[in-house]
Amino acid sequence: MKRLELAIESIILASRWLLVVFYLGLGVALAIYALSFGKKLYEFITVAFTLGDTDTILKMLGLIDAALVASLVVMVIISGYENFVSRFDDHDGGVHWLGTIDVGSLKVKVASTIVAISSIHLLQVFLNSSSYTTQQLMWLTIIHLAFVLSALMLAYIDRLMGLSKGKKGEEG
Repeated sequence: MKRLELAIESIILASRWLLVVFYLGLGVALAIYALSFGKKLYEFITVAFTLGDTDTILKMLGLIDAALVASLVVMVIISGYENFVSRFDDHDGGVHWLGTIDVGSLKVKVASTIVAISSIHLLQVFLNSSSYTTQQLMWLTIIHLAFVLSALMLAYIDRLMGLSKGKKGEEG
């Protein structure tokens, strides 16, 4: 019976390697998104000197938004692989936070990045507010506030979990 248990546990542990397909897929998606970013950047460069201040800011916010999304994808790929699949071997140019982000911290970082992306989108909307109805502006603001509240709650829960881990360590 112990042999069967060990075999099942080995299969379950080996199944984590299926996640590699998802992380590689995200890498491919990131490469495609980089091409899309390049296209947006080229379009911005070609019209940069003919745009007004507001349109220039809107274009730059779009580029910042894309950079934040790309950073979010990289964060999920690296920390997800590190947390769920396998530790990275030493590599030159390694990322300093590699191996220091647990699942709770990753959730907080992802939520914070989503709030930043939402903030940029909302700023773009407000700079172009004449294209939106009052009701659309209200709902976009409510949705953004929901993201902010969610991020704050995740950070609070992560902090509580950290405190409870600290107390357990003191008791032992």
